[in-house]
Amino acid sequence: MIEQKRSLFPGKKLFILILLFINILYASNKEVLLLHSYHKGYKWSDDISKAIEEKFEIYGNIELTTLYMDTKRVLGPTYLDKLASLYKEQLSKRNFDLIIVSDNNALEFTIRYHDYLFKDLPILFCGINNFDKALLDENFMSKYTSGVVEQVDLEKNIELISNLQPNLKKLMIINDRSKTGYAIKRDMTPIIKKYSKKMNIEYIDNMDIKTIQTKVAKLDKNSAVLFVLLFKDKTGKYFTYKESLTAIKEKSVAPIYGLWDFYLEYGIVGGLLTSATSQGNAVSNMALRVINGKDIKDIPILTKSPNKYIFDYNELDRFNLKVEEYLSDYTIINQPHSFFRKYTKLVILTLTIIMVLTIMVFSMKANIKRRKLVEKDLQNRIKFDKVLLDTLPNPIYYKNKEGKFLGCNKAFSRLLNIQKKNVIGKTARDFFSPEVAKKNEDIDKKILKSLNPNTSEITLYLSNNIMKHVIINKAVYLNNDGAIGGIVCIMDDITERTQQKQFLIQQSKLAEMGDMVAAIAHQWNEPLVELSAQVQDIQTSFLLNELKNTHVEEFVNDSMVQIKYMSKTLTDFRNFLKPSTKKILFSVKKSFDEIFEIIEKQIFYLNINLNLNYNKDKELLIYGYENEFKQVLLNLINNSKNKILEQKSNDKFNIDINVKSHTKYTTIEIIDDGGKIDTKIIDKIFEPYFTTKDNGTGIGLYMAKVIIEDKMGGVINVRNIDDKVMFTIKLLNSKGIEDENITS
Repeated sequence: MIEQKRSLFPGKKLFILILLFINILYASNKEVLLLHSYHKGYKWSDDISKAIEEKFEIYGNIELTTLYMDTKRVLGPTYLDKLASLYKEQLSKRNFDLIIVSDNNALEFTIRYHDYLFKDLPILFCGINNFDKALLDENFMSKYTSGVVEQVDLEKNIELISNLQPNLKKLMIINDRSKTGYAIKRDMTPIIKKYSKKMNIEYIDNMDIKTIQTKVAKLDKNSAVLFVLLFKDKTGKYFTYKESLTAIKEKSVAPIYGLWDFYLEYGIVGGLLTSATSQGNAVSNMALRVINGKDIKDIPILTKSPNKYIFDYNELDRFNLKVEEYLSDYTIINQPHSFFRKYTKLVILTLTIIMVLTIMVFSMKANIKRRKLVEKDLQNRIKFDKVLLDTLPNPIYYKNKEGKFLGCNKAFSRLLNIQKKNVIGKTARDFFSPEVAKKNEDIDKKILKSLNPNTSEITLYLSNNIMKHVIINKAVYLNNDGAIGGIVCIMDDITERTQQKQFLIQQSKLAEMGDMVAAIAHQWNEPLVELSAQVQDIQTSFLLNELKNTHVEEFVNDSMVQIKYMSKTLTDFRNFLKPSTKKILFSVKKSFDEIFEIIEKQIFYLNINLNLNYNKDKELLIYGYENEFKQVLLNLINNSKNKILEQKSNDKFNIDINVKSHTKYTTIEIIDDGGKIDTKIIDKIFEPYFTTKDNGTGIGLYMAKVIIEDKMGGVINVRNIDDKVMFTIKLLNSKGIEDENITS
């Protein structure tokens, strides 16, 4: 219930009121007609009726008749004419002393049909928006009419919202297109223009309820909603005042303010509200004066709407809004006991302190006992952790942030062939080569700065001339106070795995040897034919006694050209078989040239066009293992060649190789038109030992993936493009490796 503020009447006013009461009490019965614009159940109309009924109930001689025009649901000239005819028949035998009308439609109806229905009767109005006295003057109704104007104060409400939410970024105003809605929109337009410089204002009056809910749901804590009216949406759907507001409140996380008091307790924070109860009280007081004999011409129109600042405590508390900081005269509903409200923070603080102190007493008592148990458990845990570390097969050490070793497990001491106690206090430079120690120090600086774990691969050369490939996993540990304590490192010996991979790579190379030997045979065919012809020619010249020194020199020179060419082919083949020992920057074009030296003739005789496309003005470099990279190229080209041979066609086929340079990496695309790969197996072709050939090993493409991705840190993939297949390799270039070194 709204807490009504009471004021004391001075003695003179009380005396006049008593006289008025006695006068009315003993006067003859009076009949009053209350005509509502809307329908019963509409809270605004019901609250006006309730206020008038309560005022008239004191006096036993006033008979109140209430009619509802229902114009929120149906309206139009034809309807009003029929309604007037109905009322004429219904009220023709009634002798009313006064007509009270609520809201604009009822007033306009009464003015239009005054002579027809209520000739010479006085009329009091209430709840009239955008009142214009010219309406009375133009219809010669000024001498019959007075009342109470309903006027919403839009600017003061927006000012109130700005004060209660100083960080307000967006205000959404929700209205409908009813007669009242249009009137408010007209008054609101200049106010929106004024405040749009301070905040983003979105005005909505022509949307369906679902769209409005969606927009409201996107608001945040720095937003607010000014709910004006919503009795009918864009689709023509009607709502009660509760239905529309409840639908908006369900989706809104922002405070909702209103202009009328009947929306209180249904979701609005409040505001400077036009009160139906105040309207009813004001017009009923005027009615008593008319009933008592006062000429209505002598009762001035109350042009200042009796609005009040009213708020819902629950909504204020929900959004932590402090009304008292900006207003001194206001009413709050649903307010808890005043003492508790006044001292809420103190009571909560006191109860919290008592609760905390009680908990602390019991906690301290329990902690004394628990601490003894924890100390014992901690000692046991330290012993357990020590045994656990020494049991793990992985070498582990930990050091402080200055890089000095604090301890290690047995596996680490065995790796270095040094006692655990002799590790403490040393640094990486005492155990590892300068290059490895420097890399460790760089990694330590990086993770101490970022606090992110790091994994890297290094090769250790131990004092007993044993080489170990290890993965080192490092992470920062923190002390109890949150400060950086140092670094923990766990090593994983991958020597055997690395050797196994290298073995598989070599095995993959050997698998390609059959194709390589066939390619060399094609390469040697022409030089051998040429040498044979030259030998026969020199023999014929000798037999005919025509051999000269110049013939011999030409024979030697021509023969040496062919022999050198054949020798170079063997050298390229021998280089291909050698494993690369370390990563280097090398030329992509050079790798292709060396591969083409071996296989180009064979490809040519198989009626296949081999096209290499690249930017000839720019040297394209990539970072990795050169010979292994050539092995991948050879494998992919041979796969394309074999797939083309499966077509058993005399058509000309193509293998296109596109080399493209990017800022930090280089891509190689190998595309053949020998038919696409079955989509059922395309995701499996890089798996180990997967093959579709009867005599295939299934390691070629698997090792290609291992070389490109594991060893060279690149990416290799395959996809179908129409009826073609494209393998794509992506590797770091000189710029990319430079940036990677800076980052690491």
